[in-house]
Amino acid sequence: MDIAVTELMERFYGLIWPMLRISALLVAAPIFSLRALNLRIRIVFAMALTWLVYPMHDWPKIDPLSAGGLLEIGNQLMIGLLMGLMLQVVTAAIVVAGQSIANAIGLSMATMIDPNMGNVPVISQFLLVMATLIFVGLGGHALLINLVIESFNSLPIGSHLLTTEAMKQFIAWSSMLFLGALLIALPVMVALLFINIGLGVATRAAPSLNIFSVGFPAMIFAGFGVLILALPNIGDRIQWLWMQGFFQVRALVGLT
Repeated sequence: MDIAVTELMERFYGLIWPMLRISALLVAAPIFSLRALNLRIRIVFAMALTWLVYPMHDWPKIDPLSAGGLLEIGNQLMIGLLMGLMLQVVTAAIVVAGQSIANAIGLSMATMIDPNMGNVPVISQFLLVMATLIFVGLGGHALLINLVIESFNSLPIGSHLLTTEAMKQFIAWSSMLFLGALLIALPVMVALLFINIGLGVATRAAPSLNIFSVGFPAMIFAGFGVLILALPNIGDRIQWLWMQGFFQVRALVGLT
């Protein structure tokens, strides 16, 4: 009985390390972090991935209650969280782009309660749904699982990710939150800017024209028209952002 308990504890000490990294990734990564995937599904999925990864490597036996074990627990959680947060930058950029478009059209007050992002404009909600479909269409969920499995080769248990270069890379990539939002929203915002200029000229030429009664409906109508025309371009840029996110995750874990 003692032999069985000892073997069970050794197996547990080996399984806990890959499961920590995989579980942290599932908490932070797009798609997997949605509340539609409840805690039970994430736990079962993390356990299944851990069981598949376990025979591929020789895992060190580290006591998780020791000082080194506690440090390693934090390290594995940080690796998984950073991999997920790298891709969450793309999601945040899409939300900011939707907010900018909604403000330009005049729909900033039309918000929906998203259980994952909070109160977001309807345009942001629409772009998030489109980005999710593009992510799944690209096979992003499979790419992400493949990345976390390959990360055990480039960053084995015991190697530390919290280096200055890793933090610099993450901070530099976080600027894509604003740059990506600008790239997505730029076509619609530029078109609406020219429409605003035209309305200003018309109001100046005909002062009796009520800009509030004419301008707001015209901006909403024109804004949706421009958005429909720009959807193929917006889809291409969202796809480009997802691919850049995967490249950044690969570079973060040393797979380039």
